[in-house]
Amino acid sequence: MRKLEDNLGTPIWLREGRSLRLTQAGQYLLNIANRVLPQLNYAESKLQQMAKGERGTLRIGMECHPCYQWLLKVVSPFLAAWPDVDVDVKQKFQFGGVGALLGYDIDLLVTPDPFYKTGLCFEPVFDYEQVLVVPQNHVLAGRQFIKAEELRDQILLTYPVAPDRLDIYTQFLNPAGVVPKHHKTSETTDIMLQMVASGRGVAALPRWLAEEYCRKLPLAVVRLGQGGIAKQIYLGTRKSDCDIEYLRAFINLARSYGHPTAAANVSL
Repeated sequence: MRKLEDNLGTPIWLREGRSLRLTQAGQYLLNIANRVLPQLNYAESKLQQMAKGERGTLRIGMECHPCYQWLLKVVSPFLAAWPDVDVDVKQKFQFGGVGALLGYDIDLLVTPDPFYKTGLCFEPVFDYEQVLVVPQNHVLAGRQFIKAEELRDQILLTYPVAPDRLDIYTQFLNPAGVVPKHHKTSETTDIMLQMVASGRGVAALPRWLAEEYCRKLPLAVVRLGQGGIAKQIYLGTRKSDCDIEYLRAFINLARSYGHPTAAANVSL
């Protein structure tokens, strides 16, 4: 460290009794290292795999919380077609997938909200409709569709995602200048819909998922606006990895396994 400090011409840490404290320069250097080292480790791993004739591991991050069942449909045939490629799903990046992709913590991001940044590319793989889920005995149940104003006195339950990345806000409430009575979050779909079923609020979810839960819980589905909210699931990758053969194969396979009920329920 002394040699590093001499080369840089600035102290990296300060000694305080028996402990050490990073200086401003030291903290900056640590932040750079935290960004660069994963990339170097990733490159080293890939080169070792190439040298051994191996393919490696496809690390997938999920920002689409309801998409795990769909993903299983893709992973199974992919593993069969690519016996020398492993698949690892990283759930801890479900609320920060773009950073994980840029930081080389994952290789592929499943998301309904592509966040375009230099060095990344996103490809759509299937369509779906975002709908409102309400208790079966709710005043809005049975309606063909609702208007944004009708959510002013409702408690809205969502995943813990910033409102500016939630479709219920960006495509429905915000354009109408509407704010719900309260906004609460839940990390799990099961708990969220149990809350809805017990009359603790309403939630916005993909139609295919909402209708699946309607068969298990006293819930009803209502369209958001007369035309509905049409969405897509995207797969995001680093542009530098777009030509990796097995990565491209996974994306092509994912397109063929688009959710069978997604497109049929969207009215444009």
